[in-house]
Amino acid sequence: MSERFSVLLQYLMPRRAINVLAGKMANSTHPGLSQYLIGWFLARYDVNMAEAANPDIRSYASYNAFFTRALRADARPLASSDFVCPVDGAISQLGAIASDQIFQAKGHQYSTVALVGGDAGLAAPFQDGSFATLYLSPTDYHRVHMPCDGRLLRMIYVPGDLFSVNPATARGVPGLFARNERVVCVFETAHKTPFVLVLVGASIVGSMATVWHGAVNPPRTRNIREWRYDEQQIALKKGEEMGRFLLGSTVITLFVKDALQFNPAWTATRAVRMGEAMGAQPGNRAL
Repeated sequence: MSERFSVLLQYLMPRRAINVLAGKMANSTHPGLSQYLIGWFLARYDVNMAEAANPDIRSYASYNAFFTRALRADARPLASSDFVCPVDGAISQLGAIASDQIFQAKGHQYSTVALVGGDAGLAAPFQDGSFATLYLSPTDYHRVHMPCDGRLLRMIYVPGDLFSVNPATARGVPGLFARNERVVCVFETAHKTPFVLVLVGASIVGSMATVWHGAVNPPRTRNIREWRYDEQQIALKKGEEMGRFLLGSTVITLFVKDALQFNPAWTATRAVRMGEAMGAQPGNRAL
């Protein structure tokens, strides 16, 4: 199937209805259905269950419980760099934010304002900053971790579409990541410098969840929802889990100008693993 046709097909499909059905199936605790789905997935994909904290596939009550399984404590050692990769996946794109424009794919870009849900004040500090877009395929570990220490300030649910976020769709759907449903998590470092992690939803992503809130969606509303944490002390350490996808998607990181230099080994399409060196503060070459 050609890329153009696969993207056209997504425009024609009842994406939201498919998403609801997939979510119900993935959350089902009916033993026959859940074990069938888990068995099908293991037969189709090369999954290393030896990395799992619990390798017994029969013990998972639902497909989603299996899909979001925890890893052994020693499965993803943290690099000593200032910033570590927050997920297992592949680099879709990374680099400098050109004024307020983020590069998506050849011929496509979108603004930081659009990505964070239209809040120009929130987007302003990331003018000429840096970004990384990290794609999680269905076979990847689907928990999201902190790239550095951070204190939570805000969380924003931005309603949107449910296109696939695979590379072919990123090349074919304009403004894809600012168009799909997403959860924007705003943190600050110990030096009061903001950074953002955006969890982007996709087709058949049943839900996105954070460790401080639980499932953010459903419910899926038509309006932007926001939670403020200024008065709370929700602080997470580098490498600590901050959220997860119930089925696969994409994470986008935003950093202010001169906050980090990316690992020179990081290039578009490169496979990455949670905990590996993502970057260092300028002047610190420890990668």
